Amino acid sequence: MSANPAVAAVAASGIDYRVVEHGPVRNLAEAAAARGVAVADVVKTIVVRLADDDYRFVLVPGDRVISWPKLRALLGVARMSMPDAATAKAATGFERGTITPFGSTTAWPVIADERIRGRAISLGGGRHGVALAVAADAAIEVLGATVADISEAEPPASKP
Repeated sequence: MSANPAVAAVAASGIDYRVVEHGPVRNLAEAAAARGVAVADVVKTIVVRLADDDYRFVLVPGDRVISWPKLRALLGVARMSMPDAATAKAATGFERGTITPFGSTTAWPVIADERIRGRAISLGGGRHGVALAVAADAAIEVLGATVADISEAEPPASKP
């Protein structure tokens, strides 16, 4: 297996971490179960595009979604978008489902939802089936993340 830039970067950061390897998962609930954590502690790293070649990593608890009005207000922008999978990989070096701020090909600014503070979290680990278990506060510090209220409760699934 070739070197994993996410694992190398978290190791180089000096924070305590644990690599959790698991088999394939189909959704967030399966990822939480495979990692032995609550869904809220699986932190999604979402790439958002503000403009051409201007991205942010947004860290959101697994049981929540980005509040686009809150995020736009924080960033002072009228619009932003989520890039397609190929563009996200070009911007970060990671495939969707594995994205993490640790070891990205570009160190885009990080915005963390305030609800992850004080928690032990699980982030994408740069490869499918690999997660990084870290203390959120340590990750926030080494990533220089802006912490704000930028999420909302996941809307209930619609019934068919």
